[in-house]
Amino acid sequence: MANAALLSPRDPAWTEALDRVRHDVYHIPEYVRLDAGLTGATPVAFRYDEAGRVFLLPLLLRPVPDTDLQDATSPYGYPGPVGSLDAAFWSRATEAMISLLSTESVVTVFARLHPLLPLHPEALAGTVVRHGETVSLDLTLSPEQTWSQTHRSHRNQISKARRAGVEIVFDDWSLYDAWIGTYHATMRRVGAAGFYFFGADHFHRLHAALAGHVHLAVALLDGRVLGGNLFFEYAGTMHTHLQSTADGPIHYADKLLYHAVRTWGRDRGNTVYHLGGGVGGAADSLFRYKSQFGAGRHEFHTWRVITDPPNYEKLAGPPTPESLTGRFPPYR
Repeated sequence: MANAALLSPRDPAWTEALDRVRHDVYHIPEYVRLDAGLTGATPVAFRYDEAGRVFLLPLLLRPVPDTDLQDATSPYGYPGPVGSLDAAFWSRATEAMISLLSTESVVTVFARLHPLLPLHPEALAGTVVRHGETVSLDLTLSPEQTWSQTHRSHRNQISKARRAGVEIVFDDWSLYDAWIGTYHATMRRVGAAGFYFFGADHFHRLHAALAGHVHLAVALLDGRVLGGNLFFEYAGTMHTHLQSTADGPIHYADKLLYHAVRTWGRDRGNTVYHLGGGVGGAADSLFRYKSQFGAGRHEFHTWRVITDPPNYEKLAGPPTPESLTGRFPPYR
């Protein structure tokens, strides 16, 4: 018997499914519920069971303005589908998802796929778009191997930061608000969209909701916060969530932060540190900056599905290759 359902974060079936498959922090109900609160979305997980196998995809349901419809998107980060490793099973799971969501007035689904977890992109109904690569660091390497994989300019600047007296401290949450100030300063410098100016209340809720899985590394010089790295640690995998630097001279604290975090992670027995990629997955200056810390590369994809074709056409017209591979959904 096959079964498909939409689960709320309080439903124990969500956690039970995760207990059976490899997953990451982005899939746990506490993270999805918190992320939904940023936009007033409804946090859910689609779960499909069949013959002892399970498939799960976290989603945020959002009302489509001026309609009685909804659409679905991923929480922030990399919370793509996870499940038993069987391509035919994934295909049936995604067809069941489309059928169920269409009965819930959901028009489209947009999901970011996880670059490090096993996937069957060829089995996903809809359109899968490759955007580029992300960077990871292998924490099972020796310190000498890790240092040799670091670009010489980064090595030089890490050494300069140390000589300048920059200190990295971990999980001193008395520095959290000062770090949040450097995060907002960074967003202003890069001209980020308003969505990315997360308020202090959100950051404190994140710390409370993910206690034990979220950590803070802060760079200090003579008591001044130069910047920091807010990162996740879950089941041996680490992810930079947000990194920032203060306005003014930082004495290469950004490079020292990445180096200190990977050393901290290795010492705690983690196996991989995922830095992410460029903006939108592009091979831009941000990607090149991250790529000079290590050799791990992973393809990053997004997944787009039209679950209600008639209502989609009312909102956006007939689907075209451009509308399915560009900004999706196009009516947003």
